[in-house]
Amino acid sequence: MVEVKRKENESFESLLRRFNRKIQQSGVLVRARRIRFFEPPKSRNLQKVAARRRSQIRSQKEELRKLGKPVAPKRYGRR
Repeated sequence: MVEVKRKENESFESLLRRFNRKIQQSGVLVRARRIRFFEPPKSRNLQKVAARRRSQIRSQKEELRKLGKPVAPKRYGRR
């Protein structure tokens, strides 16, 4: 935890600059960026289920494309 106390007659800008320097030196931002998109590994069973679902969707899209029907656009929903 980085903590910076204001010195006497210190401007806010210099306090902020000191704080930013301490954050950079401590490596807090580097660690936060590294774990930002971390996802814990899935079990083998869940990986197989997801792979099956992807292949089914892929084959359905391929069938629709061969029949000349419009393929539904990709929907982004909640995770």
